[in-house]
Amino acid sequence: MTAPEFVGLPDPNVQPTMSVWPEAAGILHLSKASAYAAAERGEIPTIRIGRRLLVPTAALRRLLQLDAPLDAEGA
Repeated sequence: MTAPEFVGLPDPNVQPTMSVWPEAAGILHLSKASAYAAAERGEIPTIRIGRRLLVPTAALRRLLQLDAPLDAEGA
């Protein structure tokens, strides 16, 4: 059984990362300041590549409970 598709959230196989602003913020309905503050607090999963702050699509899907947690896949 697959989880229903979250409107606006890309498939991680097609788009592995997205920007904090405007992509992830738009999906989560956050302002620019709120999105970066949540990323700073660790509430939005991020990776830094150079100066860019990116959100891994698969991690965001797990945060929104659209996919099984990594440790539950093997169980």
